[in-house]
Amino acid sequence: MKRCAIYARVSTSDQCVNNQLYDLRQFAAQRGLEVVAEFTDVGISGRKCRRPGLDAMLRDARKRKFSVLIVAAFDRLARSTRHFLSVVDELDSLGIEFISRRENIATDGAMGRLFITLISAIAELEADLIRERVRAGIRRRRLEGLPVGRAPLDVDHASLVEDRLKGMSLTEVAKRYSVSRASVVRWVKVARQANPALAVASKSYHQIEEEVAA
Repeated sequence: MKRCAIYARVSTSDQCVNNQLYDLRQFAAQRGLEVVAEFTDVGISGRKCRRPGLDAMLRDARKRKFSVLIVAAFDRLARSTRHFLSVVDELDSLGIEFISRRENIATDGAMGRLFITLISAIAELEADLIRERVRAGIRRRRLEGLPVGRAPLDVDHASLVEDRLKGMSLTEVAKRYSVSRASVVRWVKVARQANPALAVASKSYHQIEEEVAA
C-alpha cells in the first residue's frame, strides 16, 4: 500500500478546511492509499509561495515520508502557474506522484503532465479575469461617487478612550468594542493629541505601545 499525504488550503479563516480533508480521506481509501500525513493552510492565499502547511509538506517530501500527494484541486496547491509547476516538478523529481481530485489528474504519465500545464494556465487566467472584474467594479463605484471598501466601524470612540484611560486593559477594551488592540492604541493616541489634558491620565502612550508589542 502506497503512503500518501494530503494537502488542503482555504483562503479565509471563516472557511472550513475539514470539508476538503474528509473528501480527500475517502478518495485515498478508494484508491487503496494509506494516509500518513495531513498538511493544511487556513486563511492564506494560494498566491503566497511560502505557507506553513505547504513548507512542512515539502520538507516531509524531501525526506521521502510519502510517495503520493493528494489535493482537492490545482488551485488549492497554488494560484500561480509558475509556482504550481515548480512544486509539481519538485515532487516529480523526488519520485512523488501528484493527484488532484477535482481534475482527476495524476502525474504518473506524460498525458497527466500535459493536462496539468494546460489546466493550471486556465486556472490562472480565470483568477486574473476575476481580479480585473473587481478592479472594474471599483473604478465604476469611484466614478459614480460611491464608497469603496468596507464600511467604517460603528465605534463609540469617546467611550473607548474613556474606558482605556480609566484603567481597563488593552485586551478588554478591544474585546468590548470588537476592534483590534492596535486600533485601541491608535484612537487613544489621537485623543491624547487632540486633548493634551488626557496625557496625564492613566498610563502613558509608550506603556500602551509596550503592551501591544508584548
